[in-house]
Amino acid sequence: MSNRYDSMLTDVLITCYEDMKTFLSRKFGCPVLAEEVAQETWLKVRRLSPPLVVDHPRAYLFKMAANLAVDHLRSEKTRARHISSESIPEDAPNNTPLPDTALDYQQRLSILRKAVDELPPRCREAFMLHKFEDLSHAEIANRMGISRNMVEKHIIRGLAHCRNRLRQAIQ
Repeated sequence: MSNRYDSMLTDVLITCYEDMKTFLSRKFGCPVLAEEVAQETWLKVRRLSPPLVVDHPRAYLFKMAANLAVDHLRSEKTRARHISSESIPEDAPNNTPLPDTALDYQQRLSILRKAVDELPPRCREAFMLHKFEDLSHAEIANRMGISRNMVEKHIIRGLAHCRNRLRQAIQ
């Protein structure tokens, strides 16, 4: 829904859009920034509500654009302090596994998923709570309503089953 205030500023912005880009480009030395800020100014004008009357709309719009450009440059400066644009040295360690290693990991993971799925339900539940939710034996016993001794047996059984399935797959 457009109002008279928004329409007046929009009309002035349309009229002086190219002048604004030229002004911003000269002031900040970057035509890309000028284009970006001019578009941002357009969007900001479209979101304005009519709380005040603007006596000099062109000056108001140019000041708004200049302020947006300054804000943009500040945020770029802050971002540059935290993000390095330097390239990574060629001798930097690469933690990405080799393709054959990655394939081996995927195969082992698939074997382990199947092995866990083969466990009896209560054993699988205790094993998953311990390995994936990092719960203690006492917490698992409490949650499942069984003794700590039974939790330990389930976990040992799950580990042994997974280890056996991996051994069988390797042989």
